[in-house]
Amino acid sequence: MSKPRTRHRFRKLHGILLLDKPSGPSSNQVLQKVRHLFRAEKAGHTGALDPLATGLLPVCFGEATKIAGHLLGASKAYETVARLGITTDSDDAEGQILRERPLPALSQADIQAALAKLTGRIQQVPPMYSALKRGGEPLYAKARRGETIDLEAREVDVHAFSLLAATPATLRLAVECGSGTYVRSLVRDLGELLGCGAHVAELRRLWVEPFRKPQMWTLEELQALAEQGDAALDACLLPIEAGMAAWPKVQLDAVQAHKLGQGQALKGAFLPRGDVLVCDRQGRALGIAQIDKSGSLRGKRLFSWAAVTAASASATEV
Repeated sequence: MSKPRTRHRFRKLHGILLLDKPSGPSSNQVLQKVRHLFRAEKAGHTGALDPLATGLLPVCFGEATKIAGHLLGASKAYETVARLGITTDSDDAEGQILRERPLPALSQADIQAALAKLTGRIQQVPPMYSALKRGGEPLYAKARRGETIDLEAREVDVHAFSLLAATPATLRLAVECGSGTYVRSLVRDLGELLGCGAHVAELRRLWVEPFRKPQMWTLEELQALAEQGDAALDACLLPIEAGMAAWPKVQLDAVQAHKLGQGQALKGAFLPRGDVLVCDRQGRALGIAQIDKSGSLRGKRLFSWAAVTAASASATEV
């Protein structure tokens, strides 16, 4: 007789986990495993990695999901291996082979010249097998049905694209880029510039701004910690403030925090203009606010505890 399934009792949990994604499963599959390990009511990742890819996948729990979009738009760094001479329909090793070409004798100068053409603000056509949507449907779903779509080139920022090592058939490359850049497309375009075609054989994300030197946790490590209980798992989490370390901060006193938490705008000469992180007197983040041209501060996306914390602080001060 089989044992009855244990129902997960999910809990409110807030923070950021720096997950080391394994190769094989999709980012969403890994996210769901982690969510169940932590028994978190709410979780989301900040920018999918391809199933083939490994490395840093920041996972936001609870109120940290409110800053996930900002992490999604952050700069990122990768290390990749380009397999020369073969192009695939997905631009990586998981796709079907479209064409094979002889390997040319490439000099360092040839490779460096091609890399230079793909560095800076460039035009890039995204891969057909991607999560970008057309008509409300991901492109990869259309591609699997055999549909072909003419994709427009988009402007992307490639801050650095450099050669780490080379063999006659492969190039190991380092990439630093802005949001929306596809490493698969970079490798595809590099292969065309070299005259032989190429696809991604390996891909690892090294960092995501502001986590430049991340302490990442593997699924195996998290599963072992789960055996020790919630406290052991929770010790792996970073506070929400860690994901906004580079943001301009505005610290509010108790009265100001109370007003903002109640949805009121704060008139004054706040700086700098644009989005800021607002904190209470203890440095705890209350959420994202915006300073307009007049210097007034308005809440944009406050965390759930902002109103409660602010009201409590205000009552204490009074």
